Amino acid sequence: MQTFSTLSLQTLDATLLIQLNRPDKLNALNGTMLEELEAIFTDRQLIASHRSIVITGVGKAFAAGADIAELSECTEATGEAFSRRGQRVFQLIEACPIPVVAAVNGYALGGGCELALACHLRFASTKAVFGQPEVKLGIIPGYGATQRLVRLVGIAHALELMLTGEHISAERALAIGLVNRLVDAASLLDDTVAFCTKIAQLPRRAIESIIHCAYSASPLSFDTEARQFATLCGTEDFREGTRAFLEKRTPNFRGQ
Repeated sequence: MQTFSTLSLQTLDATLLIQLNRPDKLNALNGTMLEELEAIFTDRQLIASHRSIVITGVGKAFAAGADIAELSECTEATGEAFSRRGQRVFQLIEACPIPVVAAVNGYALGGGCELALACHLRFASTKAVFGQPEVKLGIIPGYGATQRLVRLVGIAHALELMLTGEHISAERALAIGLVNRLVDAASLLDDTVAFCTKIAQLPRRAIESIIHCAYSASPLSFDTEARQFATLCGTEDFREGTRAFLEKRTPNFRGQ
């Protein structure tokens, strides 16, 4: 099996386990990690040799968002490409013909929450924390949350999360339909893989057809999200928001 610098892979029964492995950065999604995820989800032979995929994080985070150092370099001219890169990778995950389950072990914020949204199912540790805090940087979610979150939890809950940027507990995430199950932290991975093993006993072609039909019933459009993301990358509030985050201070937004 191929080795990666930001991901760890192993096979458990018929399940491919993908671990996001930048624990010193709370598994923040950088360009390399997105490229490596893309390599996995375009590897037809690898997908065909497994019956399901579980994505989780190493350490205390699932993924605490995009890499802000990379994001802060975006301009209006480059912001759309930044957004579409993540959208493209997450669409590959969503289009995977076998079940992809996020085992959310800790922080799932920003792009990390969007990664979980792109998975077909979400199991969460009772210690997990979710949020779309992009508004606090002067931008919007750019990897699909404006589309997937609305579809998953409804427009009212989705707007509340995106407009406030606030974090919510795993219990709250379960209540609004963001996650499928809450699992004790110590057994999260075992319980998620056991669920996948149960699914693996069912006919593969039927499973693939269910996934295909479920997602084709409500196609999503990401163009507006990418264009709006790019426009906001050209604002002074975005510059202030990302600088304040990196400098660990409160931002001073001026509506510019």
